[in-house]
Amino acid sequence: MLLSQGEEPARTAEPGARRPVDDVPPPAPDEASRDAARVAGSERPWSGAGAVATGVVWGLRATGEGPPHRTAADLDEGAYTCSCASPQPPCPHALELLALHAGDRPVLRRSAEPPAWVAQWLTGVRGGMAADGVPGAAAGPGAKADDGADDRARTARRRADRRAGRVTGGAQDLEQRLTDLLRGGLATAEDPGNPLWEETAARMVDAQAPGLAHRVRELGEVPASGTGWPARMLEECALLHLLDTAWLGLGRLPAPLAATVRSRVGLTASAEGPALRDHWLVLAQYDVPDGRIVTRRAWLHGRTSGRTTLLLSYGAAGRAPDLALPVGSVIDAEVTPYPGGGRLRGELGLRFGEPYADPPPPPGGTTADALAAYGRALRDDPWLDSWPAVLGEVVPAPAAEGWRLVGTDSTALPVAGPALSRPGLWKLAALSGGLPLTVFGTCGHRGFEPLAAWPPDTSDGFGARGPVALL
Repeated sequence: MLLSQGEEPARTAEPGARRPVDDVPPPAPDEASRDAARVAGSERPWSGAGAVATGVVWGLRATGEGPPHRTAADLDEGAYTCSCASPQPPCPHALELLALHAGDRPVLRRSAEPPAWVAQWLTGVRGGMAADGVPGAAAGPGAKADDGADDRARTARRRADRRAGRVTGGAQDLEQRLTDLLRGGLATAEDPGNPLWEETAARMVDAQAPGLAHRVRELGEVPASGTGWPARMLEECALLHLLDTAWLGLGRLPAPLAATVRSRVGLTASAEGPALRDHWLVLAQYDVPDGRIVTRRAWLHGRTSGRTTLLLSYGAAGRAPDLALPVGSVIDAEVTPYPGGGRLRGELGLRFGEPYADPPPPPGGTTADALAAYGRALRDDPWLDSWPAVLGEVVPAPAAEGWRLVGTDSTALPVAGPALSRPGLWKLAALSGGLPLTVFGTCGHRGFEPLAAWPPDTSDGFGARGPVALL
């Protein structure tokens, strides 16, 4: 049980149930507003509600008569908006929305970006803020443009400092909970359905550290992972402790590692640095459900630079991500890397011309080369699960403990990841037919997850020569 000393278990409510008055957030201006938010504290009146990791929540609140109220809150700035006629912000609707957010209720769908009406309001709040931090107070008519830019920069720094303070509080709380877990023994964590895992994750969400929340949820799934789970639990606890302490000592870390830590706890960053133009071969593309958001991952390999980069695109529930790149095609484009160790992730920029087909695979290495590359990457990012690699001249072969990719030098890597339970594994075996082939995938501490493969070279000239997607 992840429970600090003196702390009571969180109580959960059925969807649509009223929330207790203590759940109404502190910004309530008076007791009457708290009571109104308590009475209204239900999911039923809300629609079109959502939240983003940057601390913005919104929703449409039904009134029973007339159009619904548009309500939004910027938690970083302490700013609220609602189309109701309440004279004193935050109104009961905003308080109710904050209560739903604090409880991580299902009605608040996680989204990559807010809707247009919320984005327009945020522009006024974050773009038109005076130096004293009052939302909506724009620079006067005699102010210089540089003064406005300085004000916005100071505001951005204050916002970043406030969020960093929240993350620090969450990390300290998580450290205490990890300590309590280890003192009490791992047997207390054996129930994967224990609501305290979700309660701890919700605390990390409140601290605006979605990366920590994700790792806590994964920690709660370890006891159901089969034989040997206590060792894996200790391993994950150690990595989580390492991430906590890295954040708490962020100022002492080298800049690349500090950027990696910020990314791992869930702080967003923009692509930076000079863009790299190359002819990029699309190695693989697949979607990964992540709660109510779908993440599309696309792997590219630079024909000239030899660099492999990862592109991410997001889609809300029921919507496919915008990025769509045909596997096996080559695009002449610029890619800008994101900060952090390894600088693996990139952002697709300008494209030149139309995509074209280029069947030959990139140069492949041995299984030892893949393991060595993963080891080097761990020095820059100790929380890295895997690293991209191209294996040349390997044959998929069954073994007593599962499938392996065996190289011409008789070394082998176990096949890991979703491919173990998907038709892709059989597709890989059929594509090989017992002959060596080139495979692209990710190599990590669990093994090698194949994502795409090129058929063996044969003298007949038949068959597809481009990569075959395995996921």
